Amino acid sequence: MSSRELIALGTSSQVPTRERSHNAYLVRWEGSGILFDPGEGAQRQMTLAGVPAGVVDAICISHFHGDHCLGLPGIVQRLSLESCRHPVHLFYPESGQAYVDALCRAAIYKSSVELVPHPIALRPGETAEVWRTGGWALLAGELDHSVPTLGFRIEEPEGRRFLPERLAAAGVSGPMVGEIARRGRVRTPRGTVRIEEVSAPRPGNVFAFVMDTRPCRVALELARGADLLLMEATFLSADGELAARYGHATAADAARTARDAGAGQLALGHFSQRYPDTRAHLEEARNVFPNVTALADLERVPIPRPVRAGGGAKSI
Repeated sequence: MSSRELIALGTSSQVPTRERSHNAYLVRWEGSGILFDPGEGAQRQMTLAGVPAGVVDAICISHFHGDHCLGLPGIVQRLSLESCRHPVHLFYPESGQAYVDALCRAAIYKSSVELVPHPIALRPGETAEVWRTGGWALLAGELDHSVPTLGFRIEEPEGRRFLPERLAAAGVSGPMVGEIARRGRVRTPRGTVRIEEVSAPRPGNVFAFVMDTRPCRVALELARGADLLLMEATFLSADGELAARYGHATAADAARTARDAGAGQLALGHFSQRYPDTRAHLEEARNVFPNVTALADLERVPIPRPVRAGGGAKSI
């Protein structure tokens, strides 16, 4: 299993179908599990995917239409049933606080999980960091839907990578490599060597989640340079008028966002039940952006690492 991957638990939009469950996407990021938009049936889909609920330590809800949040009660109750021992952080639009309260109290159960609320209030068009933990940060931005809606971005900090030829030229080898990685400099028989002299910047890994929005500037900002962009493709361009009316994107809109943002790979989801399959979505998107997949339920997509020059370079 990839240490960083997207698991499409459900890929339908408002109405689930025989082949597609309601929206729900889980990102495994090293030791973290970030669940996005748990629609109805998300708990069962996790079981089918072979993923225990206890891997979830963050839940991100873009907005409070049912296909993006009706699975929250089941997930929270399952976490309690499994005696989840770690806090679970919940991110959502501040304007939906009443819905969070109702969903978390939707049935009688003994609550034992520590659910940490993070209501997010942003100005229209604003993007901001809302959480930082371990080796990644979570950013959110206000999208252009029919109700207050957030997009999200998981971002790894930039690092550095050693350049073997520069290490050799500077006389840095053996334990000195570990020392310069820890301290940023090391003393050699030739003098002090700084880490900047023997390394190059290493871009951080980025995943972007853009769900339920018309094409907009914030969608582009969240997707900028993403190694994997997951974006809705509710409609085809032939139904573009409906997409604009209801605050959604077409497959071509998602592809243009990926292209203009310089994303590495695009995954399409949130398909309307009006379409019997997603072959047309894939074709429409590939005419604009070639590196694209139309997700199926339970599909796993590795989150590609940033392309780095110098295959022999060692990351710090």
